[in-house]
Amino acid sequence: MKLNKFEDFKRDEWEKIQQKLFNINIRILKIDQLQISGFEFINQLKNILVTFFSATLVVKGKMSLGELLSVTYIVGQMNSPVNQLVNFFRSLQDAKLSFERLNEVQNHIIEEDPTIHEKLFDRNTMPTGITFKNVSFQYDGPKSAYALKNINFKIPEGKITAIVGASGSGKTTLMKLLLKFYLPSDGELLFNNKNINIISPKNLRENCSVVMQDGFIFSDTIERNIATSDRLIDEERLKRAVSIANIEDFILSLPLGYKTKIGASGNDISGGQKQRILIARAVYKDPHYIFLDEATSALDSENEKIIHERLHEFFKGKTVLIIAHRLSTVKKADNIVVLKNGSIVEQGNHKELVDIRSNYFNLVRNQLELGN
Repeated sequence: MKLNKFEDFKRDEWEKIQQKLFNINIRILKIDQLQISGFEFINQLKNILVTFFSATLVVKGKMSLGELLSVTYIVGQMNSPVNQLVNFFRSLQDAKLSFERLNEVQNHIIEEDPTIHEKLFDRNTMPTGITFKNVSFQYDGPKSAYALKNINFKIPEGKITAIVGASGSGKTTLMKLLLKFYLPSDGELLFNNKNINIISPKNLRENCSVVMQDGFIFSDTIERNIATSDRLIDEERLKRAVSIANIEDFILSLPLGYKTKIGASGNDISGGQKQRILIARAVYKDPHYIFLDEATSALDSENEKIIHERLHEFFKGKTVLIIAHRLSTVKKADNIVVLKNGSIVEQGNHKELVDIRSNYFNLVRNQLELGN
């Protein structure tokens, strides 16, 4: 904040929040005092009125002095129950608010619907790839802008498909639909000719590995951050994943090696090291589908080249989707899809799209020095 001269603004914002909190506490105290004062006023007024009427009856000879003392005693014994009743209503208000907050959590719709139990693969399933049929998606309901509109293409089985496009074109949104973070607003998204709506989210993700732009590193050891899906870690798979991600030298340089704790409570790691751990995590899982979203954006060119060469061997026989801004990483893809403003504008391999000299050519011209 100091580097960007942001401290004055943030301090003012903090002071506004504290002032708002102070005003709320003042309101709570006022209401609390009003409740207590109201109770005391009603309680004492009741005592005064009962004593007054009883004394009047004694003066008129309609009630004895002993009866007056008895009435006063009985009224005095009522003070404690009335006080408890008032405190009960105050506690009831707090309990009501607490139950409302609990209900928001308790009644939240669970993602894993027990009525949806279709699996990606079973005895009768023939892998046919992933198909988008007129898929559209809106984040904020039917009146909002389209993040994706009328998407039609196929991710072939056992092939590498790349998605490219400018920032905000809908690439990451498309990947989130594949992971069932969201459901399409319109159209059909099919895995092996099965609509994603009837596929169990848990089973879907068991068969997918993903490296997201904002991948999460857990506060745990390096080996546990890589082998998240297994209770007992397979050492051979772990070493293979680390080798493909080209991070073995870094891990072995640490005093505790694979047992080194990283994340929020452990050693700080760079952005490139974080991405390589996320890549190793995806490789260790060894799934059928692999989705990579800017998986090597934080790496230097040397590490990026090594990892892509090793990943290319790992991808054999798997269905892969790669999203990248660095278009040098998608040159070897079997099919490249170009997104623009949420719609597909071009499809083909690298050579075909370069020869067209349109959207894809404009994206790669500067990066690959293709000339004019």
